[in-house]
Formats: sequence, C-alpha cells, structure tokens
Amino acid sequence: MTAPAPRSFAVTAEQAGQTLAALLRVWLPGQSWSQVRKLIAGRRVQLNGELWLDDARRLKAGDSVQILAQPVREPKLIDNIVIRHIDAHLVVIEKPAGISTVRHPAERAWLEERRLLTPTLDDLVMRQIGMRLPEKKHDPRPRLRVVQRLDKETSGLVVFARTVDAERGLGHQFRKHTVTRRYLALVPGRIGKQTIRSILTLDRGDGRRGSTTNPRLGKEAITHIDVEETLPGYTLLTCRLETGRTHQIRIHLAERGHAVCGEKVYNRKPHGEPIPDASGAPRLFLHAAELGFVHPVTGEALQWDMPLPDDLRDVLNGIRTSVRNLTIDN
Repeated sequence: MTAPAPRSFAVTAEQAGQTLAALLRVWLPGQSWSQVRKLIAGRRVQLNGELWLDDARRLKAGDSVQILAQPVREPKLIDNIVIRHIDAHLVVIEKPAGISTVRHPAERAWLEERRLLTPTLDDLVMRQIGMRLPEKKHDPRPRLRVVQRLDKETSGLVVFARTVDAERGLGHQFRKHTVTRRYLALVPGRIGKQTIRSILTLDRGDGRRGSTTNPRLGKEAITHIDVEETLPGYTLLTCRLETGRTHQIRIHLAERGHAVCGEKVYNRKPHGEPIPDASGAPRLFLHAAELGFVHPVTGEALQWDMPLPDDLRDVLNGIRTSVRNLTIDN
C-alpha cells in the first residue's frame, strides 16, 4: 500500500481521548496498526506543529495533526550550549532558537535513546554538564527542574534549578514577579511606550490563546513596552514581563495590531487569514536578552545580558542597509 499523502486533521470533541495511532486509522481508512505506527516512527507525523513520535499519546479536542510528505530530518545534537552560570543549585544558559525548552509531561518517562530523537533543551544541558538521561523507568537520579520556559522559536537566557531548594526559591520569585525578564521584539509599524494589561484565556474563539473581558476565564497578564529603536516601517521594542503567561508578549503585541515579525500563530484575527510579513525574519523575532534574580540559596543578586543572535541581527542590518541605500539613491 502506498504511503499516505500529506494531509491535516483536527481532533473533534467526539474524538478527544483517543490515541494518535487510533485516530490515524480513522483518518486513513485501510491503514493497519503497524502501518500507522510506522508512519509515526518514520518522522512523518506532527502534532500541533511539532514532530511527534508517541503513537500512544491521547489527543485533546482542537489538537491538529499533520501528515508530512517527507520525514522530518533527524536533529543534529547541539553539544556546545553556552552556559553563563552554573553552581550546585542552578544553571543559566543561552537557549538557541528552534528547540523546545522542556519535554511534554507525557514524554518524561522516555529513555535516552528515544529522547535524543527529538532532544529538548533540558536534555542537551543535562548531557553537557554530565547528568545522564534516564536509562530505566522511574530513574532516581537528579534531573534539571523547570522554573522557566521560552517558546521553541524564541532565543535567549533561561534558568534551570538543580536542587529542590533552588526550585522552590526561584519559583517563589517568579510568582512574586521579582525576576527581571527583558525581551527584544521587532514589530511592523509604529508603537510607543506603554503598559499592556489583559486577561489571557486558553481559547479566544479559534483554538488560539488570546485576551478576554471575563476575568473568570483567564489570568491577568502585564507587559511593559518601551522603544529600543525606530526603523522605517518597523519598531524594535524592549518588552519587560511583569507576569509570565504563555505567549504573553506575542499575544499582547498582536492584539495591538503589531504582531512580532516572523509570527506564525497570532498574525491573524480570529478565523482570519494570515497578515503578510515583509520583514524577512527567518523565525520569530523575539529574544530573551536579560535575566536577573536573587540566588535562591546564597542571596546574591545575579544578572545576565545576551546580545541578539546572528539570524535576528541580520534582519535588523538588512532593514538598516535598505534605508541607507534608499537615502543614497535619492
């Protein structure tokens, strides 16, 4: 039997709770259990835009499943993650774009061989600092403890806790909003200094996160915006998080009519078509440029800065160069 053609499917409320393999058999009549499992293992199935290799994952209503024409290439393991600080209690690193910060809870029991098929940042950092990945189920060895996440396409500074005391202490600071988190974002058009407040909900009406006027349906999100640089047709912004809701900066800027350059999710109104992006950004132009907090054990004030990575700096330089060339021609 020939391999299935590229297609996309949305999980309905009636289908929620079934496994990925079971629903693929529903969507692909005539495919056997072994064939759909081979399709998944062959790196041709994505779940919500991410490669997925777990055929037993139970799906939720609204999940999106894509069958790809070609397998996703196996990742090249990054063995040179930049570590800015490490001690017995925590580690601060520079996250590259294109890699998830942490593994989905359903995957945390995966063993090393399976994890390294789709490595996450915590996997790579553990390997680099000599912490072995799980080799058997219920592995008792220490692991990195997640206190902060960045979106897959966002680069920048991230902290992991290495001990229970550090996890608790850092978690307290994040909840009290005392951690310094400064991001750089490039957006089209002009937007001035302001503070954006809204109630963020899981579904704005089209399956995406967004703001609501009903405080019972979400949580308050506060983003402080300042102008870093004004460019013809674009503004480079400094965004400081007071709260840290999922996709907070991306949603707040998009709802002001200035979706971050390279945005693929919130670059449209509910049920609307994508808004064209002429910036040339190869990925989301969002970078966690500053991180600061009080060491949860020693009490020392710590702070780090990270410059824009080359791919985002090239976008800015391209815009600046086009402006200079236009000036010379005129």
